[in-house]
Amino acid sequence: MPNTSTKIYSDYSNAPAVLKEFLYYSLTIKGLSARTVEANFIDLQLFLRFMIQKRNNSVDNDSINEISISDINLEFVSEITQSDILEFLYFVSNVRNNSAASRSRKISSIKSFFKYLTVKTNQLQHNPAEHIEMPALKKRMPKYLTLEQSIELLNNTQSSFSERDFCIILLFLSCGMRLSELAAIDIKDISKDTLRIIGKGNKERFVYLNDSCIKALEDYIAVRNTIVSPASEPALFISKITKKRMSTRRIEQVVEECLQRSGLSQMGFSAHKLRHTAATLLYRSGNADMLALKEILGHEHVSTTEIYTHISDESLKKAAKSSPLASFKKKKNDT
Repeated sequence: MPNTSTKIYSDYSNAPAVLKEFLYYSLTIKGLSARTVEANFIDLQLFLRFMIQKRNNSVDNDSINEISISDINLEFVSEITQSDILEFLYFVSNVRNNSAASRSRKISSIKSFFKYLTVKTNQLQHNPAEHIEMPALKKRMPKYLTLEQSIELLNNTQSSFSERDFCIILLFLSCGMRLSELAAIDIKDISKDTLRIIGKGNKERFVYLNDSCIKALEDYIAVRNTIVSPASEPALFISKITKKRMSTRRIEQVVEECLQRSGLSQMGFSAHKLRHTAATLLYRSGNADMLALKEILGHEHVSTTEIYTHISDESLKKAAKSSPLASFKKKKNDT
């Protein structure tokens, strides 16, 4: 997959062998994205630093980030207990003020690390993280644009490269792809009315394109190919200046600029919220059930897709008024 971001991730050369082995396994065998593995590294690095300080009977939040973990070995890791992990979670919660979501990510990283050492490679006999529960997370309604706001956004894609920017917004709103997925699309991934997308874990899926998307792609590609040939740059979405693939950050900026022109800035919308919007509009159209939506969005489990089945206040109000008792009036008692 092409590099879609200017972010430079760690090469993990300073990580201890026991951790480096797990990180490389996550990248190459499990096929996790570099961004995800980097997040795991950051979490586990903090955890191991905490353990070093704890063994020295002095946990100092101000100096913990300066500790080197390069000398940690399997023996050190084998002595970690469930109690140690719980103390670490208390530390990040009460000293570092981590949210439930942040703590949940750290627990997930620790669990994956110890599962690798026990189940996958049998380097350890006991998994101290096995029975650690994930913190309860409040389910938030996904933020999305209404149909009217989506139309307004599409009508405000004027720029020095309006064919490209309109196409980007339309694909986000129609296909529900992730930012990284859109940035990684090559011209060869388009085949008549289908689009090949490489999602999380390098999983391939195909989404069908509606007539508007097909027309927008045709108009954009006609202009795009006058700037640089597909043979020189295979990326679908390119910068007019560099003639190279757009970075994810540049695509975010295009979305932000269109939102601003539409009067929709400062409302919490973003490229990712356009994915939420696509899912919501598809579901509410009545033409996409949970299984279809799961495949379109590239979710591994239907349970992840269910967040898009939220019901609007208008729907609730309409349902309440449709009750057969909505017009019932109590008879006055005769006296």
